[in-house]
Order: sequence, then structure tokens, then C-alpha cells
Amino acid sequence: MRIVLVGPPGAGKGTQAAFLAKNLSIPHISTGDLFRANISQGTELGKQAKSYMDAGNLVPDEVTIAMARDRMSRPDAEKGFLLDGFPRNVSQAEALDKALAADGVKLDAVLDLEIPEDEVVRRIAGRRICRNDSAHVFHVANQPPKTEGVCDICGGELYQRDDDSEETVRRRLEVYHTQTEPIIDHYKAQGLVVTISALGTVTEVTDRAMEALRSDEAA
Repeated sequence: MRIVLVGPPGAGKGTQAAFLAKNLSIPHISTGDLFRANISQGTELGKQAKSYMDAGNLVPDEVTIAMARDRMSRPDAEKGFLLDGFPRNVSQAEALDKALAADGVKLDAVLDLEIPEDEVVRRIAGRRICRNDSAHVFHVANQPPKTEGVCDICGGELYQRDDDSEETVRRRLEVYHTQTEPIIDHYKAQGLVVTISALGTVTEVTDRAMEALRSDEAA
């Protein structure tokens, strides 16, 4: 299957992408991984992206699209892929449509993870990270430390990242609504959108997604 995964920040896209890609035996292709791989390997596209990023500018759509198309052309993506974080806007979605059509393939589904805005804020704003090791992550409601402000694992100080503050989260949601959410209507017009609730445990959401994709494929 060729799938695009969409949803607001805090919907659990990265986690679900990894589980779904494994269950479907297709590669998980994320924008962040594409950038890191191209930059670390010193590819021409990586050099272009780095020059924009070093200058504090957004990487142009054409560079992002070229990276994604290169990755989708590799042998492991021949029978499908799961795109996470791309396309990010309607112009990228239109460019993806053209690229796939040129290759004689098309998307099978656009999986939309739906979640209330207040739940997004609760999930992200409640996150606390250990200063000694950023892999030690807690949540004030879902996974609180035994002692407030202290990491259970190493005793380090727990803190809230600046980009996890409620104000920042709401700004990120506004960007999502303005720039990314319109691609859902773009794909609805093609009959590709499958919407599921992103509430519940990771396993519950994965099972819900797999069932919806199977039903969509059968239809």
C-alpha cells in the first residue's frame, strides 16, 4: 500500500507510522529522516537543504519533493511506502500526485488521525524531559514521576521544553490548520481519506488504523 499519514502535532503520527509500516511491510518515510540522511551523506539535495537551514530559512518545496521522490524510487518502496510529514501543504500534495502519476502509480489511502485540540495540548504541554538524558520522558498525568520534578531513572531534573509550552503548542496547531489541514480536502476530492480517532492506547489506535485500511482496500 502507498499511504500518506496526516494529523496534528501530538496525534502520535511518528509512533503510529513505525507500527503501521512494520505491520504492512513497507518503509516508513519521514521528512525529518530524509533531511538527516541527505545532509549526513552529503548528497546534492542535502547540500541544498543545509544551505537554507543554515540561513534560518525553510527548505523550498522542490527540494523536499525531490528528496521524497528519490526515496520512493528505491527498491524497498517498490510495493509501497508510508509517508509521514510529507506532503505538508497543498502544493506538495499536487507535486506528489504528478510524481506518482509519472511513475504510473497512485496513493491507496490518506490516513487522517483525528484528535481534539485540547487533548493535543494536554499531551504535549504535560510532557517533562530529563536534563541528564532526553530519552527519559515523563508526563504529569499519563506517566508522572514518583517525585515531582525528579527523573525516576537517574534522579536528574525534569523540565518542560520551550516548544512544549501551551502557547507554543497552540501556535503549532494554528500552522497545522492553515498549512497542512487543507491537504485533507485535496485528498477527499480523490476519495482517499480514511479518518480514525487517535485517542486510546498505541495498540488500540494501530488496530483501528489497520482495520480501517483493510476495509478501505476491500472497498
